[in-house]
Amino acid sequence: MTDQPQSNIGSAQDALRIIGQSLKRGEVGFALAILTIVVVLILPLPTFLLDVGLTISFAFSVLILMTVLSIQKPLEFSSFPTILLVSTMLRLALNLASTRLILGHGHEGASAAGHVIETFGKFIMGGNFIIGVTVFGILMLVNFSVITKGSGRIAEVAARFTLDAMPGKQMAIDADLSAGLIDEGEARKRRKELEDESQFFGSMDGASKFVRGDAVAGLVITFLNIIVGMIIGIAQKDMKFLEAGQTYTLLTVGDGLVSQIPALLVSLAAGLMVSKSGSTGSTDKAVFGQLTFYPTALGLTAAVVMAIGLLPGMPKISFGLLAIGLAAAAYYLPRTRLMRAALEAEQETQAAAAPTPVADEPISTALAIDLVRLELGYGLLSLISSEAGHRLTDQIKGLRRQLAAEIGIIMPAVRIQDNLQLPPNTYLIRIKEIEAGRGDVRPNMLLCMDPRGDRIGLPGETTTEPTFGLPAMWIDGAYREEALFKGYTVVDPPTVVTTHLTEIIKDNMADLLSYAETQKLLDEMGKEHQKLVGDVVPTQITIGGLQRVLQNLLGERVSVRDLPTILEGVAEATAYTRNMTQITEHVRARLARQISDSNTNDMGFIPLVTLSPEWEQAFADSIVGDGDERQLSMAPSRLQQFITAVRQSFEKFAMQGEAPVMLTSPLIRPFVRSIIERFRPATVVMSQNEIHPKAKIKTLGQI
Repeated sequence: MTDQPQSNIGSAQDALRIIGQSLKRGEVGFALAILTIVVVLILPLPTFLLDVGLTISFAFSVLILMTVLSIQKPLEFSSFPTILLVSTMLRLALNLASTRLILGHGHEGASAAGHVIETFGKFIMGGNFIIGVTVFGILMLVNFSVITKGSGRIAEVAARFTLDAMPGKQMAIDADLSAGLIDEGEARKRRKELEDESQFFGSMDGASKFVRGDAVAGLVITFLNIIVGMIIGIAQKDMKFLEAGQTYTLLTVGDGLVSQIPALLVSLAAGLMVSKSGSTGSTDKAVFGQLTFYPTALGLTAAVVMAIGLLPGMPKISFGLLAIGLAAAAYYLPRTRLMRAALEAEQETQAAAAPTPVADEPISTALAIDLVRLELGYGLLSLISSEAGHRLTDQIKGLRRQLAAEIGIIMPAVRIQDNLQLPPNTYLIRIKEIEAGRGDVRPNMLLCMDPRGDRIGLPGETTTEPTFGLPAMWIDGAYREEALFKGYTVVDPPTVVTTHLTEIIKDNMADLLSYAETQKLLDEMGKEHQKLVGDVVPTQITIGGLQRVLQNLLGERVSVRDLPTILEGVAEATAYTRNMTQITEHVRARLARQISDSNTNDMGFIPLVTLSPEWEQAFADSIVGDGDERQLSMAPSRLQQFITAVRQSFEKFAMQGEAPVMLTSPLIRPFVRSIIERFRPATVVMSQNEIHPKAKIKTLGQI
């Protein structure tokens, strides 16, 4: 028998705890407040609760006005349209409740609708209801015709101008972002502010209609209260005409003042707001957070409420309690925020002071490969940490732009790092983690070379130039002028490193051209060439096939900058073959003007060394297989004879200061090049199809 009551008590306690937890949530409390306003519209309200409601309405209006006066920009009070709607509904609900009391109990005396309405009525009328009606009418006229109408017009114009200015402001943000004046995060923030501003003024245009409607409703309610109240008093309650007029006019004017003074304050606040935009989060957070954010507004509101409560006849308990609550909030809220800010600052300081755990690098980082890496011994670290170092990094940046113009692709970024395992003055160049070249430089000296190959007549350290293997000497900077006067070539250490890096990259550019880089080259072609790309790739050749063709060209240092011509040549060649070597040869023929120009010397002609008919026939006879299976099958002894003849001939021309081009027939050119590149990779091999008709040529000899 005792278990059941205890269980009922436990259930009730659980229910109360759930209700308490729900009330602590802002959105639940806000929803209950709105429901309370709706209930007041339906159910009668006792005089005591009506006094409390009118007190809250008055304080709420003062708080709105003080907050509007305290904000710096409209977006700080972006919930104003919502607050305006809530305050309007609160006043209309209280108007309806007071109307019930006036019409139902007005014959009982001036206190029938509560002490607040009675006090306002007597204070304004001063014993003469005609004066009270006149003052009340003027107040209604000011609110309806001046403030409400003006603020509504301002809101309408502001909303229209804000929406009209949006495209221009958006273009200004995009222009600043394109010019680099702001980053993407700042641009996103400005776009959000622009969007919030347009929404705010659009909402204010509609919210201003609430104020105007409230003023109209106040006029109608006042007229009905006086007329209907007098009819009820005279016809039903047997009151005299003057007595009914005095009583019901007093109640109606008091009710009108209590409702219209807050309406006047809110109308004034609306006018101030629209002449000055965005909040995030739920409505209750925006309303309560912004209304209580300014302690000065809360303090001034408390003072006004207390002053009104001290008027004779005012319910001092309700006004006093509300004023004390507002003053307490104004006193404690700033201190609570300061304590919270200090606590957050202390936590941030502790978090910053705490040792950060070293995060293990993911194993996948070990798979990353540096495409181009420059490693320096510890004696060369001054090249990147001093003024000379800035020159080295600037030269490497310029190298990327230079190679893009010469070769047609953008070389990968060069990673520079120190390597303590290297000798102090040694640098190492790696391509895809594999050593491609190294050299020794003296950071505080100059490299001197004699173009004629003679011995350098200056004091210094004899060495070999690391890029081309030429004899050179490291000299002190004091001998620069003397070296230049004698016709020597003088370069500083950063230039030595950059030159070596340039040649290494040019030799390995084919390996650096990846599938992704090939796709990027196609994507960056102009709009006028995208139709060509769509017709050729991938219907006639795949991205991988095009990558192979470009690698073949880069392997012989042929620029691929003229990519449209290359695609046209590929489209023509794929009509009769799928062999990448033959496609490449056809593309080279289409690039005849470019290849001929790049091999023209300072004298304006292409120096040539041709193959004798015997060697032409020997290579042609050694090609076996058909179509894509063709390959060179020449006896090793015969190949050795060819290599010896080529080496002797080109060394003879090199001694004469010439760097001739070897000219062959188109059929055997790729096979001749495959042999020569193994012992003279810098020697250019061209076919007759690659000699442009307008190019000037000069035959220097024959193999």
